[in-house]
Amino acid sequence: MGIAVALMIAVLAAQPGFATPPASQARNRKFVAKSRPKAVPAETVTEDPEPVRSEAASRMIAWVAAAHDNGSLPYVIIDKPTATLFLFNANGEYQGHTPVLLGVGIGDDSSPGVGAKNLSQIGPAERTTPAGRFVAKFGKALGRQRVLWVDYMNSVALHAVITTHKSEHRVERLLSPTPGDNRISFGCINVGTSFYTKKLRPLLQRKGGVVYILPDTKSLDEVFPRVRLLPYLNSVASE
Repeated sequence: MGIAVALMIAVLAAQPGFATPPASQARNRKFVAKSRPKAVPAETVTEDPEPVRSEAASRMIAWVAAAHDNGSLPYVIIDKPTATLFLFNANGEYQGHTPVLLGVGIGDDSSPGVGAKNLSQIGPAERTTPAGRFVAKFGKALGRQRVLWVDYMNSVALHAVITTHKSEHRVERLLSPTPGDNRISFGCINVGTSFYTKKLRPLLQRKGGVVYILPDTKSLDEVFPRVRLLPYLNSVASE
């Protein structure tokens, strides 16, 4: 590998991840569950035998595995274009995939100050699921419910699907064959209860994990510039 490439890798590798505040502080966040999420039968939300991946998701999955960007943590890759979550353990071994519900707003950034607003104050355009790399940990939300806090400052969490508001048809949206109707939340990421309780939570509840959320409108290289190094990493691995 040339000196220039080695230096580029060293500089980019030094970029820090996003820190997550202590779980005890989560009590004051705007995530409110008026009642605990109603359990969804295990057979209700199932995995497709052949997951649909965008080109960006394929690149991202390959890059994390080659660069070991997750360190010693399990990780999640959320492909917003296809509304699909891919789960991996700390060794990069594939653990499964599942459909997800995302923020109703199209966009890759959280509006400034959105984490301090009440839900009723957040307009549709502000209800985005931000793209980026996040170090996520479990913590308490209002109502004593534990959720995986992805972007604590902007109140973005990953949790089991909530069925409190029947008119939103969240389970039906998860079951639909296309991602077009998977935009319904205020920015949080919803998954089926069975996948959450049997696969995701057991894997991440001890140390947390890294969550990579792929962009809607920006390019993958803009949000994750180090992915550009994938060809070099592959060439080094083959030597």
